[in-house]
Amino acid sequence: MQRSTKDVILSRRQIEALIAEGQSIIIVNQKVLRVDAWIPYHPGGQKVIQHVVGKDATDEFTIFHCEETRQMSERYQIGRIEGRWANFVPPIQGGVFRSDDEEDDESTILAKEQQDTSSTGLEAAAVDSGIHKRGSQPEPTEDMATQDEMAFLDTETKEEIKLTLCKYPALDDATQDEIIAKYRLLHKQIHAEGLYKCNYTAYAWEFARCSLLFSIMLFFLHIGWYNTSALFLAWFWSQMVFAAHDAGHIGITQNFTIDSLIGMTIAAPIGGLSLGWWKRSHNVHHIVTNAPEHDPDNQHLPFLAVNHRFLGNIFSTYHERLLAYDKFAKALVPYQAYLYYIILLFGRFNLYVQSWLFLAKGQGPRKGPAKWHRWYEICGNVIFWLWFGYGILYKSIPTPLSRISFVLISHMATMPLHVQFTVSHFAMSTTDLGPNESFAQKMLRTTMDVDCPPWLDWVHGGLQFQAIHHLYPRVPRHNLRRAQALVMEFCRDVGIPYALYGFVGGNRKVLGGLAEVARQAAILEKCRRTVVERGEFVWGL
Repeated sequence: MQRSTKDVILSRRQIEALIAEGQSIIIVNQKVLRVDAWIPYHPGGQKVIQHVVGKDATDEFTIFHCEETRQMSERYQIGRIEGRWANFVPPIQGGVFRSDDEEDDESTILAKEQQDTSSTGLEAAAVDSGIHKRGSQPEPTEDMATQDEMAFLDTETKEEIKLTLCKYPALDDATQDEIIAKYRLLHKQIHAEGLYKCNYTAYAWEFARCSLLFSIMLFFLHIGWYNTSALFLAWFWSQMVFAAHDAGHIGITQNFTIDSLIGMTIAAPIGGLSLGWWKRSHNVHHIVTNAPEHDPDNQHLPFLAVNHRFLGNIFSTYHERLLAYDKFAKALVPYQAYLYYIILLFGRFNLYVQSWLFLAKGQGPRKGPAKWHRWYEICGNVIFWLWFGYGILYKSIPTPLSRISFVLISHMATMPLHVQFTVSHFAMSTTDLGPNESFAQKMLRTTMDVDCPPWLDWVHGGLQFQAIHHLYPRVPRHNLRRAQALVMEFCRDVGIPYALYGFVGGNRKVLGGLAEVARQAAILEKCRRTVVERGEFVWGL
């Protein structure tokens, strides 16, 4: 009997050649998938797929997608692999690939050996430097990095890597394979305990609470207590965001269309935002968590630099531009620990901008089951500005000063929500430990949980269980506390530290990390001034 083409065994060299030709190849459950045809339909955007090209993405694919999608993926199968798959570094991250007819010259082999066995993260920095040097060499300026500055940043990176490797399990195949196997067993246990089943009674209480907040907002608006009304609107928006987050991860009904409709309705006509933009950004965040070059949730220059690598002008693969550590950043970053909460007061305004840019550029899917999402969200945003901009601000509030006050309070009072978003990641590792690190270890290394009593869960909205959520993003939020106990047992078993801090302790850790980067920025600035005074400028690498 002739073997199906889907069952043909493909060698590592053959798969490498396909990727060199520009094809998007991923490995899922020993199956080789060519997903180029799926990318235009993918609701989470193309970049999340680009970050798993050349990798065994079994765990990532399994936890993000429902059973229907996992079965659908088989149509993209072009072959199989045998044995353990050693991950490539994806092209978007600087991976080097050889085509069929390319000679295995010494420089290419050396480059591949460095990227495939990387456990330092320095290779990624070198790739970024190469990207930075595209085009003509610029004229020397005081903003460009000197060799002394680059040496300082490399030393800091090496020290960070050394400390990280001491805390976490080894990156050898045997250790990581054991972690992967036990992580998948834990996934089966979570399924067996019914933790993927949604607690709709809990959502009934969520709906009642949000309805009460909105009603109180309208009451105070009616009697002219505009600032108090704005405060309750902020709390209403914050509570609704939690449900939109659940829906965005298909964690309410487990049905893509229904959950998307729930999430988009909350985001657009109720909140004036775009769930599609959030998915595009947030899914990348879940795959490359805390990676300075790749994770958009870490890239806040010129206002914040959450890691010393941002002080060296890195290239963002998400925004596809240089994140320059320019004069504006140099003025703000030294004081970022003091400005952190002030900057987050304006977080909601930034969400408007990002949402509008996403919808205006049509960056979401234009084919398949999500092609109508853009137009639904555009209409939803029109509805939002009709009820909020016209109905409340213009018709219900009499004076310009009161309108400005209402906008500022209703938007800035959502600041605790933005603190909740950032506290679970800003203080955690940003080190690149190479392609051999398991998904489970990477998520637990880059994410922390916030400890709180069960009666406060509604305040945090499930975001206090970020480590658990990153391991199993489709588990409904009301089941995360039970899942936490299972994950803690898993961590003890495999030797991965589980980061758990109180809300105050977590904030202190974040502020400490920001202060440390500010200290490093001060050292760099002193170095730069010394070089300029000596007149010994050297072009940055």
